[in-house]
Amino acid sequence: MNTLPRQDQISTIKIAAMYMGAVIGAGFASGQEIMQFIVVHGSDGLKEVFLVTFLFCYLGAEILYLSEKFKTNNYLILINYLVGKKIAKLLDIISLLMLAGGLSVMLSGGGAVFSEHFNVAAWYGILIIVFINCWVLLCGLQGVVWVNVILVPLKIIAILLISLLVIRIQNAPAIINITVQTTENTYRHWFISGLLYVSYNMILVIAVLSTIGKGISSKKAVAGGVLGGLGLGVTAGIMFLAGLTVYPEIKEYKVPMLYMAGIIGAGVKGVMGLLIWAAILTTTIANAHGFAARLAEPGSGRYKIIGIGVTLLAMPLARFDFDKLVAVIYPIFGYAGLLLIIVLIIGPPLKLLRSSILRQGK
Repeated sequence: MNTLPRQDQISTIKIAAMYMGAVIGAGFASGQEIMQFIVVHGSDGLKEVFLVTFLFCYLGAEILYLSEKFKTNNYLILINYLVGKKIAKLLDIISLLMLAGGLSVMLSGGGAVFSEHFNVAAWYGILIIVFINCWVLLCGLQGVVWVNVILVPLKIIAILLISLLVIRIQNAPAIINITVQTTENTYRHWFISGLLYVSYNMILVIAVLSTIGKGISSKKAVAGGVLGGLGLGVTAGIMFLAGLTVYPEIKEYKVPMLYMAGIIGAGVKGVMGLLIWAAILTTTIANAHGFAARLAEPGSGRYKIIGIGVTLLAMPLARFDFDKLVAVIYPIFGYAGLLLIIVLIIGPPLKLLRSSILRQGK
């Protein structure tokens, strides 16, 4: 059974929502990613934000364009095209491991929100996410699309409002005084950090966006990629500025955005807690969907069994602390995904140049 929507059903907005939903998960919405990859670089973090925004726009548009060109329903066709079948096999294994590992991080993040914010055992947060994730997978690709269309705008609006209010309350000029302290303690150059940040995200992005290749047009593919990339870049930039105003205090928190929300007021903290949990939910779904879609036709019985199975298998690792999983697993996945991001950046231009030379030779 194939539940892929018809071409006129997936709009540019829905494409961008799926893109942003894949990235804005536990690490992003909680503030952990922005703190560990960007805020620690102080003033250089602003350059990193521009780098990350450009890469998100370019790579998102490219992945979607190629997905439409080859009418894909999983990522294997794309990486075969980009690197050849031999290297693609290695990247395929890395991608599946990253999707499964990322799923565990998302579940751990859901537990962290419940334990830190609601003072409820982490397992309750994990179990509720597992239940909803399995239910969405049973609905197929349509369920994945609509969850993102509904939740992604709410997440972005909440994150931006809280970040802007924190900047105002904490006095934005104070950022200048903080940058010197944070820059002294970094252990990765800002450029490398930006590449790592985007590279590990691209594994999930390519796994998710490649599943809709049969349901989009080339124009909507490029527009959706650019729009999604801009949305991610702007959101990351404002979160970065807000994070600087409360650094290094936020280093002590597994969910820094909850700390920032608490500065504004207890009521805001409550709302943000729910929205961060929703962000975790969308990326949990994205990981499980990308994993299952690689191994089975989206919407088929095998797809549902695989998606639910990998979700259940990810639960034991979710018992580890969320911030430790982000600090250890994400950089490892970032280095592992560097080959993919390099190929995505230079591969298509080289193929076009080679084709042009061959045509001229004839």
